[in-house]
Amino acid sequence: MDKSKLQEQVKAEFTGYLTMHKHRKTPERFAILEHIYQISGHFDMDTLFNSMKNSNFRVSRATLYNTIELLLDSGLVVKHQFGANVSQYERAYGNENHDHFICLNCREVKEYKNSNLFTPAQQKRFQRFQVSYYSLYIYGICNKCQRAKKAELKKNKNLDNNNLRTKKK
Repeated sequence: MDKSKLQEQVKAEFTGYLTMHKHRKTPERFAILEHIYQISGHFDMDTLFNSMKNSNFRVSRATLYNTIELLLDSGLVVKHQFGANVSQYERAYGNENHDHFICLNCREVKEYKNSNLFTPAQQKRFQRFQVSYYSLYIYGICNKCQRAKKAELKKNKNLDNNNLRTKKK
């Protein structure tokens, strides 16, 4: 789906949600929605606030937090908690299914595109359940952190060996 059709679809869905729940349809709410759907990948509230500020759209943090709650409730945004204290968000529509690899050391989050997690046999179980999206979190240590740890261990081992040699002399 192209970006303009996606923007129209999410705007229509948000309008319907706001109408059904008797919320005001303010320009700020729609600007925030539009801005979020221009972001690819994850974002936190500080990143969103600064991004909107840099694009010369002034919006208060309170408006951002209130709008993100409405977008979460409407299903247009997904919230992730990757183990850190900061929540990450991403748009719910227009994303391929993907898994999240979270490094327990540096906290970096990498996405892995996965066309379909479920086998046809598993999909058959979901005949009476329509899957909107799924999220899989895989925790471990990334290659960069593994290499750094090995280098640190090697350095410490070399220091220990040098200390032993000087003590023997």
